[in-house]
Amino acid sequence: MRIALLSYRSKPHCGGQGVYVRHLSRELAALGHDVEVFSGQPYPELDEGVGLTKVPSLDLYGEPEPFRTPRLREYRDWIDVAEVVAMWTAAFGEPLTFSLRMARVLKGRRADFDVVHDNQCLGYGLLSIKKQGFPLVATIHHPITRDRSLAVKAAKGLKKISAWRWHSFLAMQGRVARRIPSLLTVSNSSERDIREAFHVAPDALATIPLGVDVDLYAPRGPRTPGSIVCVASADAPLKGVSYLLEAVAKVAAEHDVHLTLVSKLDPDGPSAALIDQLAIADRVSVVSGLDDAELAELLATAEVACVPSLYEGFSLPAVEAMSCGTPLVATRAGAIPEVVGENEEAALLVPPGDAGALAQALLRLFDDPELAVRIGAGGRARAAERYSWSAVAQATADRYQAAIDAAAERTSEC
Repeated sequence: MRIALLSYRSKPHCGGQGVYVRHLSRELAALGHDVEVFSGQPYPELDEGVGLTKVPSLDLYGEPEPFRTPRLREYRDWIDVAEVVAMWTAAFGEPLTFSLRMARVLKGRRADFDVVHDNQCLGYGLLSIKKQGFPLVATIHHPITRDRSLAVKAAKGLKKISAWRWHSFLAMQGRVARRIPSLLTVSNSSERDIREAFHVAPDALATIPLGVDVDLYAPRGPRTPGSIVCVASADAPLKGVSYLLEAVAKVAAEHDVHLTLVSKLDPDGPSAALIDQLAIADRVSVVSGLDDAELAELLATAEVACVPSLYEGFSLPAVEAMSCGTPLVATRAGAIPEVVGENEEAALLVPPGDAGALAQALLRLFDDPELAVRIGAGGRARAAERYSWSAVAQATADRYQAAIDAAAERTSEC
């Protein structure tokens, strides 16, 4: 098949969308399909055999100047104006504007692609692509309604209004999702949440879990005593990093520990403030920009990995840690119990938002080497058995073919 894979932003490392695009496109190409990725900034890192077409936005949220106002000469058309106006009014406009740009890019290219696969954009422009006759599939990793609820809850005062406004694109995503005949998600938990949030047709949604490179993310030694690794957006309330920081402060009273946060930390954000408040700056390191090999090395040499999220639609960091054989502490949030198992076979699970329970679970692993070895080995076995990108690609290609066949049937009926 000739596949157009769309991703409105594709952060290469430690960002679920960029990781998904890279590995799925590589494995689809390995199956013999022709894949072209269309992406806005940040652009993905892709493997040999996969094409990349850059669909640039104004990159209003990129480093080193997020929330910048573009110079007049940067404006190319009314879509750019709409993107800036959305930012000025505290909304996130990229899903809409990327989809509108893609409708233009694909206009007149119906003969070039057998199927179009959207990765979590769900903008109105997709409906134009559908009208052009393209069979259309979309992945919804999880409904961002959960992010909105937690962001609004964490905000104070007038910032609650801003948090709600930022997520105003959700109304669009729900409307578009209901008009796409073939949807994918990554866990049974996400499937239930998407049905509740977006009210999609019963037969439109299928679950295909994400994968991991079990050869790269593999056990190696030795492990660094007292080391904890967490891969998460530190200042996003959804990721629960504040509770992990509190847990580290508690554990440090009994054990020599050091937390490595794989994240970009806002020096004026809530996590940085909490690190200072808890007086654990000497116990916490923050790193970012790691490539896959560096991240795998970090996870594989940690004594413990932690996923403290308040909600997850899947959790690639959990699967990557399990694949490395690293003992894992995680929360009973969203799809995490489904991913790691319920019975302490591959992780110790604690209630979300409970720093005390996190601290106790971390101490259990530090104080019981036999338990740590059993949890690590169980995680490695579970990752190797259940989560491979080749299986993800084959199942996704099967959904493509079903979408192509359904579109052809609708055309013949007309």
